[in-house]
Amino acid sequence: MAKIASLSGFPEWLPEDRIVEQTVLDTLRSTFELHGFSGIETRAVEPVSQLLSKGETSKEIYLLSRLQANSDGQHKNEAQLGLHFDLTVPLARYVLEHAGHLDFPFRRYQIQKVWRGERPQDGRFREFIQADVDVVGRDTLAFHHEIELPLVMVDALSRLPIPRVVIRASNRKVAQGFYEAIGIEDVEETLRILDKLDKVGPQVVTEMLCDGVHATADQARLALELASITGSDASFADRVTALGYRSPLLDAGLEELVNLVEGANELIPGSLSADLKIARGLDYYTGSVYESTLIGHEDLGSVCSGGRYDSLVSDGKRTYPGVGLSIGVSRILARVIGGGLVKSDRKVPAAVLVAVNDEEERRHAEKTAYQLRSRGIPTEVSPTSAKFGKQIKYADKRGIPFVWFTSDEGEQVKDIRSGEQVDADPAQWMPPAQDLHPHLSALSESLS
Repeated sequence: MAKIASLSGFPEWLPEDRIVEQTVLDTLRSTFELHGFSGIETRAVEPVSQLLSKGETSKEIYLLSRLQANSDGQHKNEAQLGLHFDLTVPLARYVLEHAGHLDFPFRRYQIQKVWRGERPQDGRFREFIQADVDVVGRDTLAFHHEIELPLVMVDALSRLPIPRVVIRASNRKVAQGFYEAIGIEDVEETLRILDKLDKVGPQVVTEMLCDGVHATADQARLALELASITGSDASFADRVTALGYRSPLLDAGLEELVNLVEGANELIPGSLSADLKIARGLDYYTGSVYESTLIGHEDLGSVCSGGRYDSLVSDGKRTYPGVGLSIGVSRILARVIGGGLVKSDRKVPAAVLVAVNDEEERRHAEKTAYQLRSRGIPTEVSPTSAKFGKQIKYADKRGIPFVWFTSDEGEQVKDIRSGEQVDADPAQWMPPAQDLHPHLSALSESLS
């Protein structure tokens, strides 16, 4: 058989790594539900016209092509479909399609695979998992949701054994109002250029501003000065004002950003800071915008981002404004699993291995296993009736902490880590809570 070549950009985990992934997903799901969000799942495909309607480029989309021909041998000329490359555009379509059956504000979370045709690299895949939370209103949406949503993500991420995440925020009204005040006309392109600042540096951004939007050297300098302003309290607003330019839109954006920073840090101290270089290049953001990085792993880029959008969702009669953030789950997992920062304490879900004395007694071992499983204890039956020493080694290799023995004298369970063996009744015995399911552990330096 020919050697199977790996396909880059499509991650596959070993069983013990899949436990890490599943634990992360379960933690995110439970935290989102704790905050009152309802889970949905949208179809994997959308019309290409819908996928392209928000300014994305076609090279990001995997197109679908039916290989089956119809009865006359011709392929049907259907509307072209593509795999979704994020969960926000499908959400817009979902809200419009089901608006008559949804309660607003609509609080939704979605954990699902997406596909994007880009060059695979560290933390970037062609197939990956995103975890989104959004609040969508009908006609209006209160500002307090712009404070709530990043804190939901802070809570969710803080429950994972991963490096600490601090969310940084800006406001599109601040950037747009400032650019207009200094005389830059093409605001959208300026935002897209500034969004590249961390990747290409200030010199290249200056050149791009001068060439791309015909900014003067002074305008480019002012744009970079604005982008350099950060702060974890309201004092950042004074630094913006000190640049000497004002406009109603700029003032409104500063007020919102101050309220965001102060409101978030009052609820969870140290959770959010202002960073005015955050632009978020997508056109549909209209208010608060967010990005975040793993502390000590900033080279990975943003692992959680999003913002406020007022016109992403509209049917021409009504508008459905929203705010949301998205976690790049696969990006985080690639770093913490690939870098050995997080691991599971066992390779399999089982907490107990029921030993088999000989094959004639396998049925009894199976019955014991069913008793344990009926009480919520993950249990496996030994695949062979080899000597007990080999069966214990089988359990140890997989990280299964307990081995169950049956005999004419009764039943016993052994903690193979400590060697302690005690009489046990499968209708009553329970392992310690910390041993019931696999647990994740993190290297201490990963939490710095």
